[in-house]
Amino acid sequence: MYRIVAKKQLNSAVTLMEVEAPYIASKARAGQFIIFRIDKYGERVPLTIADHDAERGTVTIIFQAVGSSTKALAQLNEGDEILDFVGPLGNATDIEGYKNVCVVGGGVGCAIAYPSAKALHAAGAHVDMIAGFRNKDIVILEEEMRAVSDHLYITTDDGSYGEQGFVTNKLQSLIDAGNQYDLVIAIGPIPMMKFLAEVTRPYGIKTLVSLNPIMIDGTGMCGGCRVTVGGKIRFACVDGPDFDGHEVDFDELMRRNSYYKEQEHARDHECRIIKMGDAAISAESGKKEGQ
Repeated sequence: MYRIVAKKQLNSAVTLMEVEAPYIASKARAGQFIIFRIDKYGERVPLTIADHDAERGTVTIIFQAVGSSTKALAQLNEGDEILDFVGPLGNATDIEGYKNVCVVGGGVGCAIAYPSAKALHAAGAHVDMIAGFRNKDIVILEEEMRAVSDHLYITTDDGSYGEQGFVTNKLQSLIDAGNQYDLVIAIGPIPMMKFLAEVTRPYGIKTLVSLNPIMIDGTGMCGGCRVTVGGKIRFACVDGPDFDGHEVDFDELMRRNSYYKEQEHARDHECRIIKMGDAAISAESGKKEGQ
């Protein structure tokens, strides 16, 4: 069991939790993720590691309550425990050798972009960060992002905070102003990442995107998280989650991610396999008692 040691509401839908997980905290690097399961009836849900503290033995996750499992997780409080908390999984973001980087986050994707910006900044790179939100009310991690970037640009769709417009427009304006980035990291909604990759393509700027396809086991065995990159099948859990944005088939990814929307929002379903397993355990216990 993994104890929740801190909880903070970042906006009406986004929650930050710090979870006691010493082994993961000692190994985690920017870009990696965990898979949690609240209880034996819960689904396995991947979340990127937003931060970690090896000394305290804690891992920070930031999530939006949109499906049944994340809504249930958001109901837990400090002192409560999570059944499964597995990681670190996936490959860490490549931060070696880059001098001038732009990290772009969209909405709750800023929670994933933040650790990459933090790692690059600590490695000595010049980091510009663009954080896009629909409006002022849902802005998150502003102070944290500002602390790990040389310049932070916040955009809102409605102009209620920062600059009005989309992150794609801001990135284009920075490139037009003469910024010569050797890496762009884009993390957020799939359409946002797709169009950011198109902004950088004409300039040949290496562009990494962090993908979040349907994922089950996190070890590459189930094949649920397959994505097409450069015309080849890759698995986000073991080959990613970072991929070359210029080679990702984003349209296929969007179609696959929409397959199970109805099931994602249903919690009155009991997994058939778990039910069969519980019945088998009960039957075996009955046999032993009758001996």
